[in-house]
Amino acid sequence: MQAPLLFPFRNQRLWLSGQRALFWEEQRILLLSDLHLGKSGHFRKEGIAVPGAVMKQDMHRLLALLQFFRPEQLVVVGDFFHSRANIELELFRRWRADIAGQRIVLVRGNHDILPADWYRENEIEVVEEPLRIGDFCLAHDPADAPPGVYTFCGHLHPGYVLNGIARQSLRLPCFYFGKDYCILPAFGGFTGLATIRPQKSETVFIIAEGSVMKVS
Repeated sequence: MQAPLLFPFRNQRLWLSGQRALFWEEQRILLLSDLHLGKSGHFRKEGIAVPGAVMKQDMHRLLALLQFFRPEQLVVVGDFFHSRANIELELFRRWRADIAGQRIVLVRGNHDILPADWYRENEIEVVEEPLRIGDFCLAHDPADAPPGVYTFCGHLHPGYVLNGIARQSLRLPCFYFGKDYCILPAFGGFTGLATIRPQKSETVFIIAEGSVMKVS
């Protein structure tokens, strides 16, 4: 795993990981969004051939992040899971048992529709957005960011387009720090990207081959 990039922001130390997650040092929080676990299984259930290794790769990356940062809590700002139960959620249940001591908090997203008992059985604390922590808020959808409080959110799966010569272009996942909120990259490997067009006053960090780089 590539070394994370330190981004001092509003008197806080944020470590941006090329594995599509953010570590908030002062709060000892590993923060990420939009895993959409079980999405590949949902598509296969509908007869669409999607490789079964997608979710296993996501779980492996997440475990590596937990081992690297040793956070007090893992906070997911929405869409931890993609839909209703399927066979891949049993894989998550076994994965969760291996890290039983890790606190996990879910700020509910629009795809988090599993029964309340399922979250309790897997020791996931579910809270409604927005969640206030210190001088910041956590919410799934940027539209739900409360006015006057800087918010970390997800939902949009942000991507940034790099343009090269001969009309070549490449769209990459990114961290987007706008005026009022930060949109985290989608953690899940089986997710699309929505192109953002930042203003000059905004900050974007692209993710390429596991590394994080600031866009000038």
